[in-house]
Amino acid sequence: NNAAAYWSFDGKQLTFQSDFANWSNGCGQIFTVTPGKSDLQKNKPVRISTGTGRTTCSYFLPGNKKIVYASTHAAGKDCPPAPERSATGKYVWAIYESFDIYTADLEGNIINRLTSTPGYDAEATVSPKGDLMVFTSVRDGDLDLYTMNLDGSNVKRVTSVLGYDGGAFFSPDGTKLVFRASRPQTEEAKKEYLDLLHQGLVQPTEMEIFTCNIDGSDLKQVTKLGKANWAPYYLPDNKRIIFSSNHAASRGYSFNLFMI
Repeated sequence: NNAAAYWSFDGKQLTFQSDFANWSNGCGQIFTVTPGKSDLQKNKPVRISTGTGRTTCSYFLPGNKKIVYASTHAAGKDCPPAPERSATGKYVWAIYESFDIYTADLEGNIINRLTSTPGYDAEATVSPKGDLMVFTSVRDGDLDLYTMNLDGSNVKRVTSVLGYDGGAFFSPDGTKLVFRASRPQTEEAKKEYLDLLHQGLVQPTEMEIFTCNIDGSDLKQVTKLGKANWAPYYLPDNKRIIFSSNHAASRGYSFNLFMI
């Protein structure tokens, strides 16, 4: 799995995660690569993460010399186990409580640990304005969005509706966020969501795209398509969003790109 690749601010480098056995410890580490110059068939990419634990969600910081990413390495060198399917047979994600957010230089030296509260902290991305990052945290009992300064200070809660809010990105002008979210409506769905959350799991099969201001105001549901709508990102005009969805597929694994 080579995934979650994001550009540096100057558009010259990518940071991504991979669990390729020849590069990593088998459960995903963070790397950088220079498209057009790096031959990954012959050479290993530069590893940014520690090489231990499990990592996710890397993103360049302004200046293109530092990375922010989430890692479990402080809780142990081994990979935390991948979850089995839920009792109902549905696909679930692990929300590892040992994930915290770090910054590192391009040689892999950790510069700062940005989060230390109990539970999941991950999915950080950085504003084009270079002043804030947004991330997902369970620190208040639900999977909500928060913003903070690049040094980890001034943490502010953005969302507070029951359900998983994640995968957030800033608009090009830095004033808005776009993200995926589950919104369980029935009492049965709410109970299922909370039961899984207490087990450190989330079921990402029913997600819609939302936008809001960076302070959480003007919250809007952009899609009402059903199934899983993912990976939303603003186009440069601040008016359109590209995203991935399986809503038109007969089987859950067939995703395509859409614009709205």
